Amino acid sequence: MAPPKSASSQNPSVSDQLNLRPGQSIELLKELHILTREGKLNQDSRRKLKQVNHLFQFIEKILKDLPASDAGPTLADHGAGKSYLGFIVYDLFFKSLGQGHIYGIETRSELVDSSAALAKRLGFERMQFLNTTVTESAQSDRLPAQIDVVTALHACDTATDDAIAFGLQKQAKHMVLVPCCQAELARALNKNKALNLQRTPLAELWRHPLHTREVGSQLTNVLRCLYLEANGYQVTVTELVGWEHSMKNELILATFTGQRKQASADRLKALLQEFGLLEIGVRYQLTG
Repeated sequence: MAPPKSASSQNPSVSDQLNLRPGQSIELLKELHILTREGKLNQDSRRKLKQVNHLFQFIEKILKDLPASDAGPTLADHGAGKSYLGFIVYDLFFKSLGQGHIYGIETRSELVDSSAALAKRLGFERMQFLNTTVTESAQSDRLPAQIDVVTALHACDTATDDAIAFGLQKQAKHMVLVPCCQAELARALNKNKALNLQRTPLAELWRHPLHTREVGSQLTNVLRCLYLEANGYQVTVTELVGWEHSMKNELILATFTGQRKQASADRLKALLQEFGLLEIGVRYQLTG
């Protein structure tokens, strides 16, 4: 099978117009339907490509900083969907490296099957796809006992928490998380709203339904960051891309240092208590 054409072999003006990375496969982008068969890019696809390529810049640095090993790096991508992220990371990093594995984890069997077929067509032999939940994947014998990098791009609601739990179990050196549609905590806030309005003026922050959703989303990510810090990770929170491209824009980067922060554990528990969220506190049980 002939190797996929790379951006460098195309008309430079096309590559420049699409803002592609050196060597990035145009054929892959067509297969992922980011580009049309004519190599065109609509506005929605342009936003998707910008997000994934920007996220790759963070992941590339992480992968380059990993200690060398005989087997190469391992990356598990949760809620992989059509595996845009996994394919682009493989194309731009793993392919030329010649070692390492990417595991795409997705519950929709048709997407797993189509991703596996595409990887076979492209000769991406070190990509594997698991038709399972994030929680079940932690017990799968198809995955190694330790994973270097865990990613979750736009993992909805509690799927990001499941990815964090997976990363802790697999002793991940790095986690790269872009949360989406956090609803669990907002439901808990809404459930106890009347009681909390009597108990504390802080409840005014989520008295209105729109604010309940916004505060729930913000607080969810704050708790996640504290949880990661309490489990020995250094955490950075930044924007993925400009707000004009996506409202689901928060990027959480976590690097394992082994320095568990008791202050973060204490603040996590205090926030759960203050906001009346002890019922979901079981999600934040500290390890070790």
